[in-house]
Amino acid sequence: MIVTKTREELEIMRRAALMVSKTLAMVAAEIKPGVTTLKLDTMAEEFIRDHGAIPGFKGLYDCPSTLLISPNEEVVHGIPKDVEIKDGDVLSVDCGAIVDGFYGDHAYTFAVGEIPQETQDLLDRTKNSLYLGIEQFRVGNRVGDVGYAIQNYCEGFGYGVVRELVGHGLGRTMHEDPQMPNYGKRGRGKKFVEGMTVAIEPMINLGTKDIKHYPDGWTIKTRDMKPSAHFEHDIAIVDGEPRLLSTFDYIYEVLGITSNEEDPYRWKD
Repeated sequence: MIVTKTREELEIMRRAALMVSKTLAMVAAEIKPGVTTLKLDTMAEEFIRDHGAIPGFKGLYDCPSTLLISPNEEVVHGIPKDVEIKDGDVLSVDCGAIVDGFYGDHAYTFAVGEIPQETQDLLDRTKNSLYLGIEQFRVGNRVGDVGYAIQNYCEGFGYGVVRELVGHGLGRTMHEDPQMPNYGKRGRGKKFVEGMTVAIEPMINLGTKDIKHYPDGWTIKTRDMKPSAHFEHDIAIVDGEPRLLSTFDYIYEVLGITSNEEDPYRWKD
């Protein structure tokens, strides 16, 4: 069942999402060769708690960490380890936080130093596909419209669109209805209504769409061991249109990136 939110609840969800946004920006400033992913996780937990929020992942489904950090061929759900980041890595960082009973949940994939152009293209295009999906998240459209937009764009470059992992509704629980696949057919699936909140999160592979699960019960990698990218935003439907609850602006401030990609979907107070 889809749980719609009041304007007051959306304001709380925005605070939760922005808590995640600020945490990802803090992490962005610390990502460099020689730093361990475990160190990043410790810093993120301290940052979230110091700001009066609760880590959203830690303990959820027995997750042992605040962040899920997935380098290179890891798609998602990588558990932070005492392993150093290397120059040339790509690093998907996924984070959740709870503020006043509501979840925020979003992700960004970082390039560490110089990476191959084909991998940079994968990151850029995966992020582009996120906004193509967001554009379709509006009253009257359906789940399949979002999935089709992402799939059609990414498969046009020969990328693998992961099937087993999907976006989701978001609210007082981390995973609400509806599921939000990154593939689909236009006009199919549940219809979008005012006050809906979802996390849209393309998980796109440089090679095959196929994945494999590792014995730790969490880590998921590409079957051909080629790089994967993952970007995620939290979005609400307000006055019939998509409005971002989360933002990459704090990350871009740290990285020195100028972008207007969020302008059509910015929250309106």
